[in-house]
Amino acid sequence: MTQVVDVTAFGADSSGVKDSTPAVVDAIAHARNLGGPVRLLFPRGIYQFYPEQAIEREFYISNTVGADQSHRHKRFAFLLEDLADLTVDGDGSTFQLHGLLGLFAVVRSERVTISNFAFDHSAPKVVDVTVAETGPAYRVLSVPPGNPYLVGDDQLTFLGETSPATGTPYWRHSTDELWYCQIHDPVAQRIWRGDNPLFTGVARLTDLGDHRIRVDYLSELTTEDQGLVYQLREPTRDTAAGFIWESSQVTVTNLKAGYLHGFGIVGQLSTDITVADNEFHADRSIGRSTAAFADILQMSGVRGTVTITGNLFDGAHDDPINVHGTYLEVVDVAGDRVGLQYMHPETAGFPQFHPGDLVEFVDKLTLAGAGQATVVAVDGPTGTDSSKPLTTMTITLDRAVPETVESGAYVVENVSYTPSVRIAGNTFRNIPTRGVLLTTRGPSVIEHNVFDQLSMASIYVSADAHQWYESGPVRDLVVRGNQFLRPATPVIWFDPTNQVEGEPVHRGVLIEDNEFQLAGDGEVLRAKSVGGLVFTGNRVVGGEPAYSITGCTDVTVE
Repeated sequence: MTQVVDVTAFGADSSGVKDSTPAVVDAIAHARNLGGPVRLLFPRGIYQFYPEQAIEREFYISNTVGADQSHRHKRFAFLLEDLADLTVDGDGSTFQLHGLLGLFAVVRSERVTISNFAFDHSAPKVVDVTVAETGPAYRVLSVPPGNPYLVGDDQLTFLGETSPATGTPYWRHSTDELWYCQIHDPVAQRIWRGDNPLFTGVARLTDLGDHRIRVDYLSELTTEDQGLVYQLREPTRDTAAGFIWESSQVTVTNLKAGYLHGFGIVGQLSTDITVADNEFHADRSIGRSTAAFADILQMSGVRGTVTITGNLFDGAHDDPINVHGTYLEVVDVAGDRVGLQYMHPETAGFPQFHPGDLVEFVDKLTLAGAGQATVVAVDGPTGTDSSKPLTTMTITLDRAVPETVESGAYVVENVSYTPSVRIAGNTFRNIPTRGVLLTTRGPSVIEHNVFDQLSMASIYVSADAHQWYESGPVRDLVVRGNQFLRPATPVIWFDPTNQVEGEPVHRGVLIEDNEFQLAGDGEVLRAKSVGGLVFTGNRVVGGEPAYSITGCTDVTVE
């Protein structure tokens, strides 16, 4: 029998006036002590969440800030640790988040569902600036009402909202610090990365009130960008909006996400994750178009199954879906022990292996496997403190390291954490990057999705041991029944980083029954180092398709 824990019984305020954070902390603590399934219920209403009374934890999260100690402490509205059989049921409520606060963390837990609410941030760290008016030597800019700013001495500074605890803004950035820029055309429904011209050659800044700023320029030219939205941010991914770590059977469903702060939802060294029937979409009625500070979903080292179905991905600042493992570079070899290092600065601080995991050595130049072994012991970072080095670790294996393996020339992948994946029935639009990045040897299907005018490849399959160090090879992939509307080309791209051709890196790829609506001639498929590639029964309209096949074997294109 499911027990219901009503958060309002612990003091949560469904009227949206008071901070509900401490009440929810108490309600979660109570739920942890109950036996059997628990439904953590938020009776329909509006709930405010501030960071000051949220529980603080030291966490290290893949693809964020790596070992940077200035951001090691994280706070979440819901910190779900060491729990089982819990459902967070929003009952159709709205959650308003404040400050630098993540939405949820699921840590060392199992059978957890987060469902049925809308949420947004009051003052996102991405500032969506709309060009409301242009004329000779000036623009009038419109800023969403939730983003405070200061104009003084012809300088513009954007602020976070003011903390009720300290009386100071949660963050403050000048326009020079907000150097990362994307441009959104709301008429064409397209977003791309580009330079920010709004504050170059400025003669004068004037606050017109009502969230409007006039910018006068030294040049007399009239710009042609009226109506465009410049999405401005500084690039620090200080936390994740959702964090799933060392957990199993976690489901995120029926959420309406207005903005994901810091990073998206990260699944890290976990098992069986489902993300279904959510809307990741900013509130356009208040001038916002950014729904995520970076990626929306990042599955970094997951095993079992990853199921992503029926979602709307609209307005990210990076890839909506990225499923991958992590290559660690070999830095020391001694018998059955091997020293490893995280190579990309955004990923560090957490253990990448457990005793009993199967690992594979991989040649960096060819990406060919050089033998597998089972982990017996691990000595390295814990993921919850900095008591040990954060970028290196040592694993002990059940056999000697292969003689061919040398420091700096090989990487290691955790083969045990390579999931089967199903990505189906999703819509991708207003995306500046790729739609789906996928590198896993588990059987995977990408089917019946709509990719609408993405600015890079709609589907990208790499295996990268040189830049991002995101592993690994594809072994069984079906791309079927998708619509690619007005795509950038190549539309589907297999791009492993092997620098020496040898055996194919990826194997077993079927691309069938898709529709490609090209805006002109272009590459429908670009494939490098794929064995067993079949492209059949697809429909291409609007342009002359091209195909680039390099270093592949057993290829059928018809």
